[in-house]
This record gives sequence, structure tokens and C-alpha cells, in this order.
Amino acid sequence: MTRLLPIAVALTATLAIPACAPKPPAGVDAELLAQEIGNAVGSDSTCVLFARAGGDGAVVHRYGTHLTCGRTLPSCDGSSVTAADMLKRAAKGEVLSLSCDTRLEDARTVGWATGPVAQAGPARDLVYVAVMEGDRALPGREIRTRIEAAFRVAKL
Repeated sequence: MTRLLPIAVALTATLAIPACAPKPPAGVDAELLAQEIGNAVGSDSTCVLFARAGGDGAVVHRYGTHLTCGRTLPSCDGSSVTAADMLKRAAKGEVLSLSCDTRLEDARTVGWATGPVAQAGPARDLVYVAVMEGDRALPGREIRTRIEAAFRVAKL
């Protein structure tokens, strides 16, 4: 019985993680949104954060783990940032599609996309940052194309 206790604690902690994630705005189907993001740009290295346009960049919804979203990566403009740092830029109105190398020896790249989520609907006042990093990361322009199509399918 005592051998099962660590497994039970780990399972409970794993199941509690999604409960800690910020909820999407009213009128947004979180499951459909997660499914469409996953279909469009989903991987272990994908992070998508949402914030209010014109706000302070506080995360109102997240796709991806804290670990994935909390990594420091090249911004592709000379500095290193986290997804939350880029989300603050998006909240101020920056629309970006960036790509660059992260580790040349492994052919790893990072792709960033930021911008408004929608012109109308329940997410019309939201902005996003989407980032992928790794040896199969999409370029920022491709992330933008795919993620914005996913937002439309998810009825944002």
C-alpha cells in the first residue's frame, strides 16, 4: 500500500494541473479551442497564451504547460524572452511573425506569432502569442496562418 502512495500523489497532482490553468473567456469552448490549436500547431514544444488587448499582458488563457510556456527562448530580435514577455508586446498592439535559430548545432529553431485573436465574437478583445521551438518548429509566418485558422474553426 505504501508503494502506491507516491503514484497516487503524482496522479492527483497531474490531474489538478488543468484545473490551475486560466479559463477561456465566456462563450469560448475550451475543449474545442484546445483541439483546434492541437490540430494546427500542437506539439510538446507549443505554447499559446492569451491576454486582453491594451492590458498589462496578464494571461487569461493558456495552451501548453507551465514548463513549455515558461522557457526562455531567443526573441529573434537579439534578446531572450519568455512567451509571457512576448504576450505583453502583443497586448500593446505588436503583430509579429518571427523565426530564428535556437541551437545551430542541432538545427533547432523557434517560431513566434503574435496578434489579435478575432475581429468579432467572444474573443474580439484578446491577443495571443504562439511559440514553437525545436528541430520541427514551424516558422512564425506558418504558425500565424495555422493558429488564426484554428481560432476561426473554434468560433473565436
